[in-house]
Amino acid sequence: MLAQEVAAKYQGKVEFRNENFGASKLADHFGVKGYPAVFIDDILVAVPRDFGYFGGEDGKGRYAPWRNAENQNKYKADLTRMIDLILAGKEEEVRKERGGPADAGEGDAIASLPKFSITDVAGHPLTSEELSGRPVIVEFWATWCPPCRSTLEWLGELKQKYGDNLAVVALAIESPDDEVRATLKSLSPDVRWAVGDANTGRAFGDIVSVPTMFLFDRGGKTAHVFYGAPPDLHQEAEKRLEAVMR
Repeated sequence: MLAQEVAAKYQGKVEFRNENFGASKLADHFGVKGYPAVFIDDILVAVPRDFGYFGGEDGKGRYAPWRNAENQNKYKADLTRMIDLILAGKEEEVRKERGGPADAGEGDAIASLPKFSITDVAGHPLTSEELSGRPVIVEFWATWCPPCRSTLEWLGELKQKYGDNLAVVALAIESPDDEVRATLKSLSPDVRWAVGDANTGRAFGDIVSVPTMFLFDRGGKTAHVFYGAPPDLHQEAEKRLEAVMR
């Protein structure tokens, strides 16, 4: 992690902590519903939107596109500068610069399954219309996201359990096509696998972190959105799903 790399330069003056999504009191306090989110002490200095993802293509996000080395260096420089200010007793300067909870928005909430039309990895059309009339799970993931892997395997198990009564779609983002196909070789063919494009990501309110999983009811209404991969993700998702299936 780049934040850990920056903290290490201070030789014990700065402690790096990594908190799982859903287990951070600071994130809860600021209303952060996605990740990554970065704090220095109790000051929120970066939110998911800063790192762009699909939104970065429209110029949103201070460090977008995130995989650009120039933007990563900018992030490290900003983090170093703010740490230096705090160590120099100028904490209020950082607070004034970074604002507060109002800056913590992650993506635009969507009320229902959006319209989209893409082609899955098997070359077949995949549209929102063909998913209607049954509960739908849509998972956004990436090949470079280790926590995503267990959820992809779990999605295959869910599809096997519920069969045609449940639609399961997994959309890879920011991932080379060959890496996506290599990953899918060991995963269930019953899940509809596809590579998400920018228009699809924006249709879902802009994807600012992976994994992000949407659950829609039979009428297409958003039942819940799960951000990140907390330890109880699958248990909580199954509880929500069971209620929707009823």
